[in-house]
Amino acid sequence: MKSVLLIGLGNFGVLIAKHIHELGHQVMAIDKDENRVNEALPYVTNALIGDSTSESFLSSLGINNFDVCIETIGNDFQSSLETTYLLKELGGKLVISRANREVQAKFLLRNGADEVVNPEMQIAKWTAIRYTCNHIMDYIKLDDNHAIFEVDLPEDWIGKTIEKINIRQKYGINIMAVKEDGKMNLSLTPEFVFNEKQSLLVLGEYQAVRKCFHI
Repeated sequence: MKSVLLIGLGNFGVLIAKHIHELGHQVMAIDKDENRVNEALPYVTNALIGDSTSESFLSSLGINNFDVCIETIGNDFQSSLETTYLLKELGGKLVISRANREVQAKFLLRNGADEVVNPEMQIAKWTAIRYTCNHIMDYIKLDDNHAIFEVDLPEDWIGKTIEKINIRQKYGINIMAVKEDGKMNLSLTPEFVFNEKQSLLVLGEYQAVRKCFHI
């Protein structure tokens, strides 16, 4: 179980609180708006109304006691920047900050953030790839070049083995799992035979996946 400090309880922040709660971790939530704090109460261990740009207020929380500090202020970049700086200065072990633009991400990283999330950019790219590529059903970005994709099984692969297809050597793509009837099969061997009811989870470069699966 981890101890998480969550600052900013807009829609994004509350969703994070819900998911952290479901994972069984402890959450201390902070926001200046009393209504937002009340909305988050069912999903957090404790919640306070306060100004995260106040050094004295943050210091009273014992920042170095939290495993993770997540700052999700989305409508006031100055406050986001000041909060990020103070979290690190007061001993934040892992400071995660929200950015709405690339330039904001650069400033946050320079001022104390260990990592930055840009929810709009990330979901925009996912949406573009998911709904403009006929054979990609889902994808998870790993870095600028690699991702995990769930793809339709090509018709000409039906009845063939992984060894016969050999996409690792041809395209540098790894087949991680086969999905059938909502269940994942991770125990794959070179002799595994594909059938028409399956989809694939593959790991590779986006351009290589596009070429391999004719996307």
